[in-house]
Amino acid sequence: MPPPRSTMVLPATTSEQRRIAGENYDRAREVLASGSHDYAISLLLTCCRIDPANFSFRQTLRRAQKEKYGNNLRGSRFAFLTTPRFKARMMAAKRSGDFIRVLEYGEQVLSRNPWDVGSQMHMADAFDSLGLTDLAIFSLDQARQKFPKDATLNRALARQFEKRGDFQKAIALWQLVRDANPTDVEAAHKAKDLAASETIARGQYDGVASGSKASPILEKLEQQAYERTDKVSRETLAILKRIEADPTEPVLYIQLSAAFRKIGQDDRAKAALLQGLGPTGNHHTLQLEMQELDLLPFRKNLERTESKLKAFREKPKSEDVDDEEPTHDDLVKQRSKLVKEINAREITIYRTRADRSPTDLAARFELGTRLLNANLIDEAIAELQHARRDDKLKGKAAMYLGLGFRRRNNWRLAQRNFEEALQLLSTSDESSRKEVLFQLATGSAEQGEYQRALDLGHELANLDFAFRGISKLLDEWHEKMPRG
Repeated sequence: MPPPRSTMVLPATTSEQRRIAGENYDRAREVLASGSHDYAISLLLTCCRIDPANFSFRQTLRRAQKEKYGNNLRGSRFAFLTTPRFKARMMAAKRSGDFIRVLEYGEQVLSRNPWDVGSQMHMADAFDSLGLTDLAIFSLDQARQKFPKDATLNRALARQFEKRGDFQKAIALWQLVRDANPTDVEAAHKAKDLAASETIARGQYDGVASGSKASPILEKLEQQAYERTDKVSRETLAILKRIEADPTEPVLYIQLSAAFRKIGQDDRAKAALLQGLGPTGNHHTLQLEMQELDLLPFRKNLERTESKLKAFREKPKSEDVDDEEPTHDDLVKQRSKLVKEINAREITIYRTRADRSPTDLAARFELGTRLLNANLIDEAIAELQHARRDDKLKGKAAMYLGLGFRRRNNWRLAQRNFEEALQLLSTSDESSRKEVLFQLATGSAEQGEYQRALDLGHELANLDFAFRGISKLLDEWHEKMPRG
């Protein structure tokens, strides 16, 4: 009999363990890019054993496991022979309440068949027992790639979303349960009950719901919430029918994913794309869309981090700081790490697009700017020079080329591109024009051309006197001007 849930805690990881896990993770990503799936999976399994709660480790491991089998939705041909012993150990661990072991044995099963629905549901229960709701949801959502209409699976996932307070996603899943079994009493009531809960949570109608005050619009709001979900169901149903008629058309899966993204159901949006990988032969457009979806959590984390940094800066200095809250330095480091990760992922996305469509100059421009952010200057310059063939991109491309040549300490080419950018950039693009003026002014000053630096600096100061300390720089350059 498993011990009470309150006694089930994750083991604390030491700084040394975190270092080892981080090094293994970085190495796994490198070898995964080269196609060494077995080695990458071995490294990632080690990462998950060291830090079972790390979402990125699990996500990357699951992607590697699926890629190993070409997203064929069945795994190894011999999975039915090699997985039973791990499944038996997993069930024994679950009965004894050893949820860490459940996860370890579950990953052994998924390394042989990443679509084994039973193992993923047992792992979801283990994550839930350990208080890792996001990973429980992740496991169930991954299982839905092959079984998107499975009522038992959708019911379990709906309950997880309900527990987290994500009522909109729970409603959609209960609707799928009801579609699979119209006589399911629980599903019929849950959709309406959760629509009311969502309305109360979003509109803060606690007093109304408790009967402390009347509201003539509460019933209408509930009905609108229900109708929105119903409308999405009708739209997705139409796309699903087209998919059934032509399952090899990648555009249909992208449309289905987009329909879910409109209402903030990113998990179902990703599931729609995963569903299409097998039938379309891992079509590259679906893979690119998935990479974009994978970026969303990082972008949301970056938004939250920047919001916290802003709040930190605006907080009065005399105000007490919670010891458990991250410090300003912690937030700066976290922001830097997120920016680096997002930029690296965007390089992969835009490089793929540019390789697939060499004439897509917009993709080459975006790739060039990301390469420049990563300090891959020569590669960036090559891409930006291609991109400036597009008249619409010429001004911006010239600006970034100037930045690239300046980093290479080639002021002559940097100046030439900055001056070209100044001529081509629209007057409405004030932020870019200010940056170009700043670069030209400071570059001229570095070359000892103080009169030109002052002329350009004054032009910039006339637009924005506080821009990057230009007012102070003007004073310094004026002092350095030769007298007489």
